Amino acid sequence: MKITLALPIIAISLIGISARPGQANETTIEQMPARLETQFALSALPPALRDQATVYLLDPKKGYQLSRQGTSGVTCLVERTVWELADFRDDIYIPLCYDAVGTKTYLKVIMDTSTLRSQGMSPVALKAEIESRYNNKTYKVPEKSGLSYMVAPVMRTVGPPDMKVHTMPMPHVMFYAPSITNEDIGAFPDLSVHSSLLYPFIDKQGIAEQSYMIQLIGEAEKAKIMADEKTLLDDLCTYRDILCLPHTEH
Repeated sequence: MKITLALPIIAISLIGISARPGQANETTIEQMPARLETQFALSALPPALRDQATVYLLDPKKGYQLSRQGTSGVTCLVERTVWELADFRDDIYIPLCYDAVGTKTYLKVIMDTSTLRSQGMSPVALKAEIESRYNNKTYKVPEKSGLSYMVAPVMRTVGPPDMKVHTMPMPHVMFYAPSITNEDIGAFPDLSVHSSLLYPFIDKQGIAEQSYMIQLIGEAEKAKIMADEKTLLDDLCTYRDILCLPHTEH
């Protein structure tokens, strides 16, 4: 979830608290084949929404570049740098899509993060810069409700149960909930117990303004996603073994 499950999981605020600088630390991101990156990005959306979505692909030397202009207001990409970690890695892969209001707000942060990294900014300086831009209102939170789709069959980021970097199947959606806490909604997620994550909980991703209400996809729906996306899963595994899921997850 971008469990960043901050549980991009997500993604949970959870991604920020478990950063371990120096672990799998790489400053160079490998550029994915365009076709595979496009399919991976769009897999974050339900199939019926994919043809109308805008897609950005990452040029590690420049940042995200427009690959396909859509008509729905939804924008998709594969996030490779998570500013909350204050650590640069080359093994983060978070496919996600934002609706129109998220594209104008939260997605801009992800794209700027990539550009600043490509320009040589250090991970610690990058984290401070993003926080500063939120504080001085350069970055604004969504003005109305909306969501980020993250129903891809796989992602690689910090996640439960130990909040280390994993390759995991965790399809979910993230509803915008700036400055909302788990206490506000009476949620008590236990990252070590999967069943406690089946109900909505809040993921604070680095800063209060960047908080989401996470809803995992049901087990039956998840099984269908995994079956429908088997070809993509195989292609990702062939491309890079860190994107292979454990056999029990297929």
